[in-house]
Amino acid sequence: MKLIVGLGNPGEKHEKTRHNLGFLVLDRFLRDFSQVQKTIWEDNKKFKCDMAKIDWQPKKGILRKVILVKPKTYMNNSGLCVGLVSSFYKINPSDIWIIHDEIDLPLGSMKIRLGGGSAGHKGVMSIMNSLGMEKFWRFRLGIGHPRLNTKGRSLKIKLRGIDDFVLKEFAAGESGKTRELIKKASKSIQTALEENIEKAMNRFNTK
Repeated sequence: MKLIVGLGNPGEKHEKTRHNLGFLVLDRFLRDFSQVQKTIWEDNKKFKCDMAKIDWQPKKGILRKVILVKPKTYMNNSGLCVGLVSSFYKINPSDIWIIHDEIDLPLGSMKIRLGGGSAGHKGVMSIMNSLGMEKFWRFRLGIGHPRLNTKGRSLKIKLRGIDDFVLKEFAAGESGKTRELIKKASKSIQTALEENIEKAMNRFNTK
C-alpha cells in the first residue's frame, strides 16, 4: 500500500497559492486517473483530511492499493494527519510519498528524493517529527524564491517575507510554468506507480 500526501492549507483563500502546490498536483493526478470526471474526495474527520482510495493496476505486476491524502490540519501540523493515517493502515515510511512546494528550487523544476532534512519546510518538518524519522519520499516542486535582500534585516523579518511569498498566488507570468510543473508532477506519480520510483527520478528530476 502507498500513501501519497499532497501538502497545503485547507480553505478557498489558499486554493491557488504556492504553498498549495501539493493539493493542486493530487487534484490533477486524480483527474488524470479517473475516467469519470467527478470528485471522489471524502471528507475524513477521523484522519483530519480529504481522502481518496484508488486501485492502481500496472500493465506488469500486481495491483497496488493507493491512499491519496490532503491534510486539513494546516501546513505546519501536517504530521498529525500523516501519522494518523500511516499508523492506522500500518504503512512503512518508505511507502509514504510527500508532494510539496520547495522555495530552494527554481519555478518549474522538480526533485524526487528519499529522506534528508526539511530545508525549513514546516510541513515536512512536522511529518518528520510525527513519524520520528526522515526516510520517506519527497516530490519537491520548485516555486522559486523571493530572493530577499537581507542586509540590515532581522531573521524574523526575513522569515516573514518567505511566509508571505509562499502564501501568495502565482503571478500571471508564472502560470505556464506552473501548469507544466503540475502536469509533470502528476505524470511522475503515475510513472512511480506504474514502474517504480527510481524510474520516476531518472525521468523527471531536473538536471
